[in-house]
Amino acid sequence: MRRHNSEGDVTAMGLIHTSLGRHRQTYLIGNVLLVLVIVFQIVTGGRMLSPSNLYNLFAGNAHIFILTIGMVMVVVIGQIDLSVGSVAAFVSMTTALTMLHTGIPWWLGLIFGVAIGVIIGAIQGLLLTKVAVPSFVITLAGMLIFRGIVQWESQGLSTPVPAEFQIVGAGSLPNLGRWCGLDTATVLLGIIVSVVVIVDQRARFRRSLKRGVETTLWIPILRGALLLAAVWVIVWLCGRGASGATIPLSALVVLALAIVYHLLAGRTQFGRHMYAVGGNPVAAHLSGINITRVQFLVMTNMGFLAALAGMVFASRATAAGPQDGFLWELDAIAAVFIGGVAISGGSGTIVGGILGSIVMAVLNNGLLLLGVGSDRAQVIKGVVLLIAVIYSLVVKREESLSIGERVLRTRAFSLVSTK
Repeated sequence: MRRHNSEGDVTAMGLIHTSLGRHRQTYLIGNVLLVLVIVFQIVTGGRMLSPSNLYNLFAGNAHIFILTIGMVMVVVIGQIDLSVGSVAAFVSMTTALTMLHTGIPWWLGLIFGVAIGVIIGAIQGLLLTKVAVPSFVITLAGMLIFRGIVQWESQGLSTPVPAEFQIVGAGSLPNLGRWCGLDTATVLLGIIVSVVVIVDQRARFRRSLKRGVETTLWIPILRGALLLAAVWVIVWLCGRGASGATIPLSALVVLALAIVYHLLAGRTQFGRHMYAVGGNPVAAHLSGINITRVQFLVMTNMGFLAALAGMVFASRATAAGPQDGFLWELDAIAAVFIGGVAISGGSGTIVGGILGSIVMAVLNNGLLLLGVGSDRAQVIKGVVLLIAVIYSLVVKREESLSIGERVLRTRAFSLVSTK
């Protein structure tokens, strides 16, 4: 009888793991985020989920969300980038000064800034792949160099950006009126995102069937239902705000980037190569993967996203400042580790990284609403980061156990239970 129960327990656990997928920590971070939001909503008297606060939360942290997407890929291949904050500040300041002194249109300034970021990322990628300088050293030097250049070229003063340029970071969805008490543009956005979720879950289920993975139809239905519920809760919360001021355009930029990079990392050959390089470089090389190409492209992409993050922040602030980008790299790295990306590389998801950055944003915002000082807030964030990293290491150690060790552990537990 006990044996039958043990097998039933294993089957139940198998179904739970299947329903959650391979990235259990991503779902755990989602639950942590939910608990944080509920707690702050209660202790702040409902201010956490007010439309205006949600707008500020998304708009005020868009640059960190963008950096986190690139940092996930960098850490997955087993590297690190400490220069992203300084690069972002350098690009935004250089772009603002160029637009101010040359009079070029805002869209050309945007392209100019992105090009600078790509060039910086490519140079750092070449130093990593061709000269074999460790990424820690390369990006540490980059952090110092670009921070110094920002101070020098700005002369310690902020540089305003054109009004058209400000739309990227300070703009919001257009005012299309109201529908059932909610902002129409927000509802339409919710419908679009819902379609993407349904298509994604359907494609995921079909791929599992083709690979011969044993699964049932209720699993993608349950997972999809939870995602759709989350989408429409956000639509309802944000859509209650004033029309034309519900969701910032910078949040749409983050959403678009998250979808694109999620598909890139999880559905393409380059994404598989990226995880292979971070997981076992020797095996990846023996299997014919061009390791230097993967590393170069990931570092170049980080330069692109750092440039974009800097310009999004400057557009919302209406000016590029000499102190922009300060410690942004630490926020992005913390978000990546909180989101479940392995410190040693080879595992982690874009969705997990985004959730990690949202956890950090909610934590900052909630503590601010409670009037907690920045000194105590730093301590709390440090503790959260430490707990997340320790949990990640424990999970990885558990997953590295051989099948034999797991069987022995299960049998030992059963013997203790019978006693």
